[in-house]
Amino acid sequence: MGAVSEPLIQWFELNRRLLPFRQEPSAYHIWVSEIMLQQTRVSAALPYYERFVAELPDPAALAACDPDKLRKLWQGLGYYNRVNNMQKAARIVCEQYGGDLPADYDALRSLPGIGDYTAGAVASIAFGIPVPAVDGNVLRVFARLYNDDADVMAPATKKAFTVRVLDQMPKATPGPYNEALMELGALVCIPGTPHCEECPLADLCRGYAAGRADQLPVKPAPKAKGKVPVTVALIESEQGLLLQRRPARGLLAGLWQPAAWEKALTRDELTAALAGIGVQAVLDEPLPPAKHVFTHKIWELGGWRGTAPACALPDGYVWAAPEDLAEVYPVPNAFGAYVKAK
Repeated sequence: MGAVSEPLIQWFELNRRLLPFRQEPSAYHIWVSEIMLQQTRVSAALPYYERFVAELPDPAALAACDPDKLRKLWQGLGYYNRVNNMQKAARIVCEQYGGDLPADYDALRSLPGIGDYTAGAVASIAFGIPVPAVDGNVLRVFARLYNDDADVMAPATKKAFTVRVLDQMPKATPGPYNEALMELGALVCIPGTPHCEECPLADLCRGYAAGRADQLPVKPAPKAKGKVPVTVALIESEQGLLLQRRPARGLLAGLWQPAAWEKALTRDELTAALAGIGVQAVLDEPLPPAKHVFTHKIWELGGWRGTAPACALPDGYVWAAPEDLAEVYPVPNAFGAYVKAK
């Protein structure tokens, strides 16, 4: 394999997208952007990124933010454990590193929610440390470059590809090299059919030479996801919509949702379940069926809309007025068919 870095970085300088976290590439900005871009497209993440860093411009502000306000800023991005871990990490940064992300790969890697890739991205782009940042885009580029049909989801394959990435890295410019690889995978060496005619590495690419770039990388077939019925009660009183806080740990931890049960309930059973928390509801309209796909399971949602007299509620339940629903209580997209994010 010839030298990859020179044509790659030249291409990147001419073709890179002008993204806000590239205009001000501080360690904090890079960290926030990389966490947001996990499981989220750049176009979808940008407005969240700009709002987030405007409200929380540094680790100290993130560390001190009220958790509900923090989740409200994140509302719509999903995978809320990402932002919960960010706040834990920011508190450690303030306690142990004086409020600045450490210029050390191992120290970054030890922070909650920061894995090999994110630590590599921050270390190389913000601090010029020559460490790799290997994500799905980079694995795809290297599978095609080397015409390698090893399973890219296997740890041994990722380790071997990481060695190749590091072998090709120019030690003086690790940040531009890592960013260029990510950008090539996002814009040219895309999933499915790549734009090989636009690729600065086409002359070096063994997959392209073999006519099988579109067949790489190789991944195992995904496992079937289990289906879970969820019965939702969308109950209004004169004080607002009935909301329930989810448990502090686990799926959608700490977020607010309409009262819901992870099982199929009849109308009478749902009425009784609501009465069990002191809500005397009249259920008068079935909710349209909806579904939400998580990483490992699918919620199949349904339920009833109804009304109830306002009443005192047990801990973990509130009546949310419309303005509070818009500004205070973060409701996950899983319930977006019934409660629209504000």
